Amino acid sequence: MEERGVQMDKISCSICLDLLKDPVTIPCGHSYCMNCINDHWDGEDQRRNYSCPQCQKEFTPRPVLEKNITLDVLVEDLKKTELQAAPADHCYAGPEDVACDVCTGRKRKAVKSCLSCPASYCEDHLQHHYDAPPLKRHKLVDPSKTLQDNICSRHNEDEVMKIFCRTDQQCICYLCTMDEHKGHETVPAAAERAEKQKKLLESRQQIHQRIQDQEKDVKLLQQEVEAINVSADKAVEDSEKIFTELIRLLQERSSEVKQQIRSQQETEVSRVKDVQEKLEQEITELKRKDAELEQLSHTEDHTQFLLNYPSLPALRESTKYSSINIRPLRHFEDVTAAVSELRDKLQDVLRDTWTNIELTVTDVDVLLSEPEPKNRDEFLKYSQELTLDPNTADRVLLLSEENRKATVVLNPEQFRLYNPSLGTFCFQVLSKESLTGRCYWEVEWGGSAFRVAVSLKNFGNVRQVNESVFGSNSNSWALRCDEKSYIFIHNDVRTPVPGPVSSRIGVYLDHRAGVLCFYSVSGTMTLLHRVQTRFTQPLYAGV
Repeated sequence: MEERGVQMDKISCSICLDLLKDPVTIPCGHSYCMNCINDHWDGEDQRRNYSCPQCQKEFTPRPVLEKNITLDVLVEDLKKTELQAAPADHCYAGPEDVACDVCTGRKRKAVKSCLSCPASYCEDHLQHHYDAPPLKRHKLVDPSKTLQDNICSRHNEDEVMKIFCRTDQQCICYLCTMDEHKGHETVPAAAERAEKQKKLLESRQQIHQRIQDQEKDVKLLQQEVEAINVSADKAVEDSEKIFTELIRLLQERSSEVKQQIRSQQETEVSRVKDVQEKLEQEITELKRKDAELEQLSHTEDHTQFLLNYPSLPALRESTKYSSINIRPLRHFEDVTAAVSELRDKLQDVLRDTWTNIELTVTDVDVLLSEPEPKNRDEFLKYSQELTLDPNTADRVLLLSEENRKATVVLNPEQFRLYNPSLGTFCFQVLSKESLTGRCYWEVEWGGSAFRVAVSLKNFGNVRQVNESVFGSNSNSWALRCDEKSYIFIHNDVRTPVPGPVSSRIGVYLDHRAGVLCFYSVSGTMTLLHRVQTRFTQPLYAGV
């Protein structure tokens, strides 16, 4: 078999390492496949020197290749005879294979490794493990190169580590239990494997479950992406249509105004030209009369002068155009002013509505599973420092401490008129800062009662003072606090709220998620009331 291998090496191409195909012999005597040597030399065309891949001898010019008939016949013969034994070569171990430990000479591939021996065996030498009763109990596994890892390094090579020390979490042999691992908790490696196999199975089940859950989430997110894209594309398309329609309407109005101006221009110009033509005719007539009078005035014969004078027609009364009032560059200025006024109104409308459009666009938000804060430290990460706006403060409120504290100050007459049950006065103030995104703030209070709230900047059309109190309308949300209880108020609907009374109230707002929470803050934080809604405009803190 070795002789056959050597012979096959002699008729192999050193470029493709396979049997020669269409063999050719170059001038130095080495042989190659015709395609292989041609491809090799094609890469050397730019150098114009052609070398042998084996001996590096160079040839100039490029040698003409002719088929080597003798080698070709030899290759064909070997294909019919020697190559029939080639499949047996696949039984021999290569560099990456596990070799049989029993084979001598050229070793064959191992088909199994024995953990009990420990050794690896080819198919022939493995037969004893199937035939001999003592060997049938050995544990056979797929061929392994790490069998030596099963041998105890502290004892002789015959000691296989079949025991697991739970105290030190390592594999040991039987002799190890007698010395350094004496008194430790030990079990057979197979038993430990079985226990850990259960845990491994549980871990894999958990992993598979998490994979399934996350694959579902990925699909949902992909659907969300597609939905966002479809919705955005439609919004862009619809918006373009609407703006195109607006532009068309403006262009139509512009065309109509232009047409009206030109029509009026034509009418006025025609009217003026009619008057101008009449005046020019009168001027011509007057000039003719003047010429006749001048001619008569130069008549020297007094008799002729007197005879012709009565024949002169009487001068008609001149046409009067008292309405003529020349106003340079001021004929259509009122139209320009009216169009400018329209432009200013459109700018105001666009300015007011544009803010709503921007808020509506930015309000589009995919609410991913970002958890809400659980404790005060987490809430304080979203802490926002607020100041009170004096422009929104009631006249009886005194702001102090850099507009961070509000105190009710009533004179005796105001105090006499004040009736809390009637809500005669509205002692409240808004923050200067607007609230968007995630934010958290705390309010300390003292006295008989107060309301902590979030609200829009204005309440719209409220008919009386009571409707502008925080919580008494649809644009504000308030928690009323007194010394004994809490009441949540929105749109004048009152909901009693249980919870520990505290002088410090925490407010958490997630504007995009539409979440508003009120907390009692003392030693711990207690959720008093939670609102889930949709906020379309910036909010302001109120007290």
